[in-house]
Amino acid sequence: MSTNPERAVSYVLSKYVSNYMDKDVLILDLDTQTSEAARMLRHYETDDIIVTDKDNQPVGIVTDEDILSKVSDVTVYAEATKLKDIMSTPLITINEKSTLQDALHKMRDNNIRKLPVLSKKNQVVGMIFQSVIANVIRDATATAPRLLSPPVKSILGNLGFVLQFAGVLLLVPAIVATILEDTTTATGIYLTTVLLLVTGFFLNSYGEKSSLNLQQASILVFASLFLLSLFGTVPYLYVLPSTETTVEMFSNAFFSSAAGFTTGGISLFDEPEKLSQSFTFFRSYTQLVGGMSFIYLVITAFYPESKLQSMRGFISGRTLHMKELFSTITVIFTIYIVIVASLLYVFGEGNIIDNFSLAMSTLATGGFTPTSTILDGLVWQEHLILMGAMILGALPFTFHYAFVRKKFLSPKLGKEVLVYFAILGGATILFMGISGLDPMQSAFYSVSASTTAGLQQESLAGLNGGAHTILIILMFIGGCGFSTAGGLKIFRLFHLKDVRALLSKARRAELPHQAKKEVISTLIILALFPTISAISGLHLSAIEDVPFQDAFFESVGVITTGGLSAGVIDFETDPATKVVLGFLMIFGRLEIIAIIYIFVPKLS
Repeated sequence: MSTNPERAVSYVLSKYVSNYMDKDVLILDLDTQTSEAARMLRHYETDDIIVTDKDNQPVGIVTDEDILSKVSDVTVYAEATKLKDIMSTPLITINEKSTLQDALHKMRDNNIRKLPVLSKKNQVVGMIFQSVIANVIRDATATAPRLLSPPVKSILGNLGFVLQFAGVLLLVPAIVATILEDTTTATGIYLTTVLLLVTGFFLNSYGEKSSLNLQQASILVFASLFLLSLFGTVPYLYVLPSTETTVEMFSNAFFSSAAGFTTGGISLFDEPEKLSQSFTFFRSYTQLVGGMSFIYLVITAFYPESKLQSMRGFISGRTLHMKELFSTITVIFTIYIVIVASLLYVFGEGNIIDNFSLAMSTLATGGFTPTSTILDGLVWQEHLILMGAMILGALPFTFHYAFVRKKFLSPKLGKEVLVYFAILGGATILFMGISGLDPMQSAFYSVSASTTAGLQQESLAGLNGGAHTILIILMFIGGCGFSTAGGLKIFRLFHLKDVRALLSKARRAELPHQAKKEVISTLIILALFPTISAISGLHLSAIEDVPFQDAFFESVGVITTGGLSAGVIDFETDPATKVVLGFLMIFGRLEIIAIIYIFVPKLS
């Protein structure tokens, strides 16, 4: 017997109905004569007929009992009766990507024992029976314990897919390094690609793709970012100075890799131009992979599949499903990158590869720059292009999807997007007034902080306290949900309106359960972001001998993946601190709450 029957049942009920449906379904036109239908029932040894209209769309169902009971009536002439005369309608169906749990609920609500299963093209592909689900549940509770529990296999299966996709994407910078004849960088990237692909293959072998609960999804997102950061250290180990100790090399590589894949963007390299062009391209590319992967992971892990049914692929025109989601995100961001890089090339004088590196880093809200001087002497057109790209990265994926889906017509701005622009506009005006910088620089840094892109021309240690405060608040708030930006996220600010209701016993009882959880999660994040930043700031201030204001500013850039820096963290920072800060970037990318869900599943 299973050591945990409840978990086993919960697991199998999360499986898709398509895995257990009967694919041999008799489908006939509604004008088929009943006598012919009866003959075919006997011939195919089945009990049900799915009735379709002239467009082959399912409209009803006829069982053998229907034929026996309705046609046996003396007032009915069997030879003249057609299926449309005796079928049961409307037809209750279920989507092939629905779970067994969904099927049971639909059967219970409609007092039926079977459901036709429809494909995404609305075609009947099978039939799921209540008796089959009952057998699946019985088998699950009777199965001997296995080496890996079903939830673990689910996490491994999804994790394997993410790592394999990331491995395929990293072939791009590997090929660029090969074309530029940078064998050292190419070797490191190819090795990382192989590690990702092989690890993903083995995880897929031991795991399986299935739906996850919130705790399991949080483990998946953390494991994905950690493994990407860990494997991403390999190319850095190839280019870092060989005079460093092994511990120092690893800490520098892990910190830099985490800054890339989490889109943190804080760089240990004061002069990136000392790195090869292919390596700076790779660094920016890791931010793009990390940013897009995060959108994919968050949507697949935390966004209901039913909500995605309303989306239709702008390439295929079909309903957007999970397998197509990542490729859709990739295509959309590729279009943006080409546009931004081309505009930078037209208005500036930079190298085209550096322009692509900067475009990727900007749209991914990452902040790595190809050279330390690439932001110097920009014309106003280039400033606007970069600010526009940063803002695009901070907007939700649904905005981008609508933007492309409507063939570049302006999509409707959601409430979250409007609030984001209102906060950004107000903060920019305030920052211009107290920072002492010129208007273009003020706007640039405000956008850089709000989008958590972290692009900057020089250390921000010299700013006054008020200017630092504005940038810190903007990094804490961050961008919109389901975007590449970090921070608290705008949509969580909407939850704060329910805080007063949560404090009142009478009003708390009226709050929906989900609303309570969202408010609690928001309050936890709101408390932990500044608390962790303050603790990290105190530590950095002590070991680096810098003012707490600068150290706190640096810590906020780490935990929010904001990337703006006061120049506190460098190669001389002790290795243990850099490893911890690397993990803090991962935790910040998870908005901290995912870590809470892992260890306190009740909150999920």
